[in-house]
Amino acid sequence: MTAVILVADGVRPDTLAAAIDAGQLPALAALRRDGASHVVTSVFPSVTGPAYVPFLMGLHPGEAGIPGIRWWDRAGTRAYAHGNARSYVGFEALRQDGDLTIAHPTLFELAERPLAALTPIGRGLRDDARLGAGIASWPRMAWTHFRGDTRGWLRLEAALADRVAARVATGAHDLVLFAHQCIDKFSHLRGHDAPEVLAAMRGVDDMVARLRDDAARAGRPLDLLVVSDHGHSPVHAHLDLADLVRARGHGVLAHPWTFAGGDDVAVMVSGNAMAHLYLELGRRERPWWPVLGRQWGSLVAELEAHPAVDLLLLPHGPDSCEVRSATRGAALVRRTRRGGLRYEPTDGDPLELASALDASGTLGGEAGLDADAAYDASRGTTYPDALTQVLALAGSQRAGEIIVSAAPGWDLRSRWEPIPHRSTHGSLRREHLLVPLLTTLVPDRVPRRTADVFRLARQAMATTRA
Repeated sequence: MTAVILVADGVRPDTLAAAIDAGQLPALAALRRDGASHVVTSVFPSVTGPAYVPFLMGLHPGEAGIPGIRWWDRAGTRAYAHGNARSYVGFEALRQDGDLTIAHPTLFELAERPLAALTPIGRGLRDDARLGAGIASWPRMAWTHFRGDTRGWLRLEAALADRVAARVATGAHDLVLFAHQCIDKFSHLRGHDAPEVLAAMRGVDDMVARLRDDAARAGRPLDLLVVSDHGHSPVHAHLDLADLVRARGHGVLAHPWTFAGGDDVAVMVSGNAMAHLYLELGRRERPWWPVLGRQWGSLVAELEAHPAVDLLLLPHGPDSCEVRSATRGAALVRRTRRGGLRYEPTDGDPLELASALDASGTLGGEAGLDADAAYDASRGTTYPDALTQVLALAGSQRAGEIIVSAAPGWDLRSRWEPIPHRSTHGSLRREHLLVPLLTTLVPDRVPRRTADVFRLARQAMATTRA
């Protein structure tokens, strides 16, 4: 028995469902018919790399030590090419494994014979089991990526898919993960509704057909999961967030220049629809918002009023975060003493949960909501699963002192990308957070989050060993 996870990187559930319904993806249509289809939430930030953490560890990225695709290492524990700054774009992508918490294993560490290709996280894989990541492959992949050669990337992906499928056909692996990244790349370049995105989805469909046909001919069981890590939405305008902060007279560090510029603020953008702002970089211990408000309140006010900003998260501590919206006011999300989640509007309802509030004007009561109840309360809003997502990121020791989630139509970085962004992701909004999950596995409960992929894969591996 082999458990295979195919990541259709960047596909939205409505996009995938429409293509299946139109008869354009026959193998995925058969998988949906024969198995189960769900819409689940990814994580904040909804960005490739961090959003693979729930698949492979069952955690939120902030909990695993990967708060963004770019972040600032305030503690200074690991200095890489960008100094204290992290950027998992390009050759530093493989650094994610060393930044992950060691308190929780990855699926690759739990499997007996794992295999993967194009995974940004690979801790637990031997070199010969991580296809496309070696010294021989890296220069060609880097050249293709930084030239913005999406057609070339499609050829690379197809060649790796052939290698993965051939290895799966041997029956030698109990866990396989293959990431189809071209959907995301074409979405950024052309828009998520472009014909090239459908062509990239057909690559996923071809892989599903081949894997299922090979398994049927061999009479070998195959557990298959097809999932996405984030959605997409159109970009009409770009805010250079680092330049906005510089214009206020602050010394700013931002990619790609992170060794000079000052020590006031590090602006770390991911996706590019979210960002961490790290304040007072000389501090080794993370400061929290109530203390910072006196000096940095005017910056927050300017950000809050900017049309590019949808939400601001201001962490008050590991278990409490203020959420602000220019149009919907402010509220506090906090973890109660009993471990539940509670939503306390202060002068508005930024997360659009008014219909779920109790008689006291709050959500969660004294004990707070458990994770499932918090999910159900917010599932139909603009910010699905927001209570869990906010605290999982804001409470991380590696998160910024100001966390920005971009407004629709905007992203937060106008330069330095190899592919011009006409579509974006990363924010807390539903168009970025909702993703599809198709599987042959029968879950013991309805999946809610992409962390359920970790649980389902473990279930499949346990069945194999039994």
